[in-house]
Formats: sequence, structure tokens, C-alpha cells
Amino acid sequence: MSKISIYNFNANKLNKPVFISASIVIAILVLVTVLFPTLMQQFFTDLQKNVIDTAGWFYVLSVAGIFVAVVYLCVSRHGAIKLGPDHAQADYTQLTWLAMLFSAGMGIGLMFFGVAEPVMHYVAPPTADPNSIAATREALKMTFFHWGLHGWAIYAVVALILAYFSFRHNLPLTLRSAFHPLIGDKIYTWRGDIIDAFAVISTIFGVTTSLGFGVMQINSGLNYLFDVEVSQTVQLLIVVFIIALALISVCSGLDKGIKRLSQINMIMAVGLLMFVLIAGPSLFLLQALVQNTGAYLSDLVHNTFNLFAYQKTDWLGGWTIFYWAWWLSWSPFVGMFIARISRGRTIREFLIGVLFIPSGFTFAWMTFFGNSAIDLIHVHGVTDLADAVAKDSSIALFAFLELLPFSQVVSFIALVMVIIFFVTSCDSGAMVVDMLASFGENNTPLWQRFYWTLGIGIVATILLLNGGLAALQTMSIVSALPFTVVLIIAIYGMFTALNIESTKQQSMNLAMTQQPTGQTNNWKQRLATIVHFPSKSVVLTFLSRNVAPAIKQVADELNTNQIATEVIIESERVILTVSHVDQPDFIYAVRARTHIQPDLLEDANEEDDEQMYYRAEVHLAEGGQDYDIMSWPEAAIINDVVEQYQKHVHFLHLLK
Repeated sequence: MSKISIYNFNANKLNKPVFISASIVIAILVLVTVLFPTLMQQFFTDLQKNVIDTAGWFYVLSVAGIFVAVVYLCVSRHGAIKLGPDHAQADYTQLTWLAMLFSAGMGIGLMFFGVAEPVMHYVAPPTADPNSIAATREALKMTFFHWGLHGWAIYAVVALILAYFSFRHNLPLTLRSAFHPLIGDKIYTWRGDIIDAFAVISTIFGVTTSLGFGVMQINSGLNYLFDVEVSQTVQLLIVVFIIALALISVCSGLDKGIKRLSQINMIMAVGLLMFVLIAGPSLFLLQALVQNTGAYLSDLVHNTFNLFAYQKTDWLGGWTIFYWAWWLSWSPFVGMFIARISRGRTIREFLIGVLFIPSGFTFAWMTFFGNSAIDLIHVHGVTDLADAVAKDSSIALFAFLELLPFSQVVSFIALVMVIIFFVTSCDSGAMVVDMLASFGENNTPLWQRFYWTLGIGIVATILLLNGGLAALQTMSIVSALPFTVVLIIAIYGMFTALNIESTKQQSMNLAMTQQPTGQTNNWKQRLATIVHFPSKSVVLTFLSRNVAPAIKQVADELNTNQIATEVIIESERVILTVSHVDQPDFIYAVRARTHIQPDLLEDANEEDDEQMYYRAEVHLAEGGQDYDIMSWPEAAIINDVVEQYQKHVHFLHLLK
């Protein structure tokens, strides 16, 4: 039995080495951080500064390379490859998928920084004069740069690596699978456990620190709107409330909890965005959106590689490098969640959805909120807004909304959105951690998801009471450096695998219109077969009486040529596997698959609009090939197997 089959045999069990080791390390780090918060903060701050000062160029170059790789994959021949078998269909509709991307990947960041970052860049731009028109242009251009294509490219490439190796090559949906090009089947050993344990720890601390700072933002918002005091007691009540909602969402599962909350928040976000557009200087904002996007794209290469090498400034380390490290440190969590919800999409569809659509929405959000806020400060003289942002960036959104019509109602809606975003972050974070500790399985016992959800809440509570959130946040960012090195190697491994697969597809060039041998002239019989919609029993009989004997004949002939084969005959499928030692095996399977009858007659479906029928469809190692061999004679089936095998051998030849 292979390592993969052993792994699958244990797939529904808790991975105790990952579960126990990660729990212990998290407890130790939290304890040390609580006992020595100042010391830990200073240590990691100094470490982060050293990383930024010495490795800033590496972050810039790495993120640029990741972005180029993702754009190349969008337009390359690899884009047609599916994240799953060839016959796989997307698990979620386009809108639902995008809503879940929005909630997990960027929602809370837009709520926090939509007003704050443009205003901070306007007041203290990297090169322009502060509080000027030039500062306004630069503020939005740099905000776009930090929240645009580069950041989403990081999420996209991590998610793509995980989804490709998991859904296409049947590897576990955990971070260890990204290392398969590097260490092969050793990912199933203690090495893989260490990788997954690292991902668990990183995810827990990332979600926990965000929850902790988010709780303080919610508390600030409640204080700003309703005069609720800012205190640890209130913050603890907020933590309890968010975790309680997250537990309810956990009980509902991914397809109900996270999915429905994401859809609700997406609708609310679009509504809030449209309100700001209508309530603000609408024409100016639309013009600014076009100009901001053009400025971002025109300076994309310059900003990508700009290290301010000829200027003495700390701006780059405090903003761009910090952002790249933050995106990278969050990529295992967000990337794995995106991979989980993206099965069945082609690489091109996946990358366009992850890279361009969220970036476009982000550009609209940052323009409408950021330009509106700067317009109030620069044109209308509302300097109090700039002062409020400088004093406490967590209230920037609420301070801005207070200046718009219906401020109390709109601010309350914004506060609800912030809460829901944190609930979905906790829920999706707990789901990802649970999968990491369960061999990539999502259908795990409820207590495991409860354990990790409560764990996030407990760690956040301890750190809020005793300090240490900043230290753990800094530690998470520092951990991005070694992860970046490994990620680059994993990208190389993915490209190697994609090149092999694309070469195979190119060599095959399947002819779906093949005519079965022996029926070329009997067009009436062929036509009768086309318009006949067989039942399940008819197709199963065909598999046992025609397909199985034909495949056995091919297997016997290969065996006489000293080529190892295996034939598996089941009630609804017949599978031929031809082994080739260290090269990819050839798999030819015929499966009984159900379909809805096409409407060939005007009244064909008057009584039942979903009449079902069965097809005997050919499947290869890549998945279903979407052609039916029902009623083919044995000779035609044998010829089809041989033809497909000839293409496979040609593929092996091209690999040499």
C-alpha cells in the first residue's frame, strides 16, 4: 500500500502530533509574552527593524516576482487546467465565491484603513508636500499600491499551490502539500507535521492579534457613537460576543455560516459604498476613481521596485515592507481558505477572480472613502477629521461617517459590518486551523472546531488583559521572511508540475468525435444510439458485458509484454491502471454517470422536466473526458483504450 493510500485511510482522524504540539507551543508563547510583554515587544520590534533594514530588497523583489508569476499564469497555456478533475464543477456560484473572498481576505482591512490610510498619506506623504494636491494624488496612489494587485497576488499564489496539489493531485489540503515539489512523499512524515503545526501557530496568532486590535476598534466605535466607555471590561464582553457568534456560525458549517455571513456583509458593503458615493461629491469621486486607477497602473513598475535607495527615509519600512510582510504572514491562512472554496475552477478563472475583482472593488472603496475624507479636509477645512485620525486611526471610519447624512444609522451599520467581518475571520480561521490539524479534512467532529474557536477567544482575552498583542503581531510579521523563501521554491515546484501536465494535455489532443470501428457505414444504428437515453441498468449491463472484457483483453496483452497492469471491476465503473515505475501511470476508466435528458422533442419533458439517463463516460487520470462510449462494440472500445495509451506513451516520451 502506498503512502498516499495510508494517508487517506487515516484521513478522518485527528492529527495528534500537529494538534498537541501546536497547542503546547501556543500556550508557551502566550505565557512568555504575558510574563514579559515589554521585553518580547522590544525583542520582536528590534528583530523586525533588522529584517526590514537588511532584507527589504528581498521582500520587494519576491513580491514583484510573485506578481509576475501570477499574471503569467493568467495568460499562459496553464490557465485552462482545472483545480480538480477535468469534469469537476465549481462548488459555489461566482457571487457567493467572491463574497467569501471579500470577507476572509480584505473586508476588515477596508473598514479599518479605507479612511485612515489615505488621510495619513495625505498628511505625511513619502515625497510630496504634506496637505497639498500632490499629496492627495500620492496618497491614493500609494494606498492602491498597498491594497491592490501585489497583495492579492500573494494570496492567489499560495491558494493556487494548495488547491492545485490538493484537488488535482489528491494531496491533503494543508500547507504541507505546498512542499511536495521539494520533499516529495516526505510530507506524510514528521516533516509535514512540523509544517502544519507552524501554519496552525501562525494562523492562531494572526487571527488572535487581529481580533484583539479589532475589539479595541469596536470599543472605540461604540465610545465614539454611543459614549460606551473604553475599558477592558467592555472589550472582554465584545470578545465573548464575537466568539459566541463565531461558535454559532461554526455549528452551521461552511455552506451556511461563513457563506451566509459573507453574503450579508457583501450586500452591506456595496450598500455603504454606494451611500458614500451618493452622499459625497459623486462626480468628483467617479473622476478620481478613473484617475487614481490610471496613476496606479502607470507607476506600477516604478512603485514595485522603488526602494527609496537615494533618499533617507523610514517611510518604505513603515509602510510598503510592513504591508508585504503582513500579506505574506497572512497568506497561509487566507490562501488555504481561498483554496478550500475554489475547487472546480480553472486556473485562469481562479486567478482573475482572486486577483482583479477584489482589487477593483478595493480601488472603488479606497477612492470613495479616502478621496471623500481628504476632500473634507483639504477643500472644506474639516481639519478635525485629520486630527482624529492622527490621534486614533481606529475611529477614522466613524469620524468620517459622522460628517455624512444619516450618520447615526450609517455608523451603526458600519459597526455591524465590522463585527460580522471579525466573526467570519474567527470562523474561517478556526476552520482552517481545524483542517491543518485533521489531515486537511473539513468534515471533522464539532468539538474540534469549538476547540480552536474558543482557543482564539481565550488567547485574545489573555493578551488583552495582560498585554502582548503587539509583540505577537510583530512576531507574525517577522515569520514572513523564512516563509517567503520556502514559498518561492514551492512556486518553482508548481511551475514544474504545470509544465508536465500541459505537455501531457498537448500530446493527447483528444478526438471527441471518434467513430466506433465497425459502425462507420451503419448510420441508422449509430443514430438510434444517439437518440436513445439508456437507464442505469442498461449502462451497468454494458459495462459488465462489453467494457470489462475489452479492457481485460488490453490488460492481458500488456501483461504479455511485461508491463504491469491492474483491472478493477465494480458495479458502476471499470478501471485499467498501467504502471510505469517512476513515471506517471496510465489510467483508463469507464464510469456510469447520470445526466438530465436533452429536450429533443417539444413535449419530451411535459410530465417530468428532469428525466434522467445514464452514459458510459471515459475518465483518464486527469478526470472525465466528457465523451460516451455506450453501445460501442468491443473492438471500438479496445481501439479507444489503445489510442489513449498511445498518447500517454507519447507524453512520457516528451518528458524525456
